Amino acid sequence: MDPVVDFERERPRLTRIAARVLGDPVEAEDVVQQAWMRLERSDVAIANLPGWLTTVVTRLCLDRLKAAVPAPHQPSDRAGVDTDPADEVALAGSVSAAMHVVLDRLTPAERVAFVLHDSFTVDFPTIAGILDCTPAAARKLASRARSKVAEPPDGTGPVDWRVVDAFLAAARSGEFSRLLELLAPDVVVAGDPVAVDLGTPARIEGRDEVARFFDGAAAAALPVFVHGRPGAAWFDRGAARVAFDFRVSGGVVTRIDFRAESESLESISRRRDGAPR
Repeated sequence: MDPVVDFERERPRLTRIAARVLGDPVEAEDVVQQAWMRLERSDVAIANLPGWLTTVVTRLCLDRLKAAVPAPHQPSDRAGVDTDPADEVALAGSVSAAMHVVLDRLTPAERVAFVLHDSFTVDFPTIAGILDCTPAAARKLASRARSKVAEPPDGTGPVDWRVVDAFLAAARSGEFSRLLELLAPDVVVAGDPVAVDLGTPARIEGRDEVARFFDGAAAAALPVFVHGRPGAAWFDRGAARVAFDFRVSGGVVTRIDFRAESESLESISRRRDGAPR
């Protein structure tokens, strides 16, 4: 095996993990480079290189966050979870507006468990090794994080519309790496028959393919609600022609349906700042 080739194969995934945990793509690149230097210096045979690199990158991220905190962070209630040093880590101030809304309500340990498991399908024994807790505790942290993410933030309403708007903004400005951060690994895009006749794709699968499709797109889409869910739509002479119906879970987009059938278009209402109008 060639360690350089193996590492470069893992680099994109490691960079996405670091960017999601740190909220800073520049720092993420630096952390991944540090992981490479550790690998280069290591004289121990590594049986599971992806798992080893995931652990190293995540711990480097936690070290950076902890170093940036001027005073110890007061951990929130952790009933049933062993004492975890990672709970002292404060969230980075550079997290994007949309993801900050979702992640700021989590303790750092919850954040790591949630990001690694729900966004990158890392198993709980590996997460437990990173956080120095049991797999059961890691599972509980991820479950608690999932529940917090689903709650309305400070009574302002669900966070879904913030994620949708962040995604549309990244699409319009061609921020490919940001699109990747806002998409679930197994995201699906599908079009109903009428939308496909108008030129939308019938189906796209996977984060990379969906991000490529939307990169630099959606410039003319306006924010709407579709069947009561936050989305967007293309309008022609004041009439909606194609709706983007988003499904959001855990702070990332899991599905986008292009809808142009009359029933869906009739459900559309314009919105501003998350409120229908």
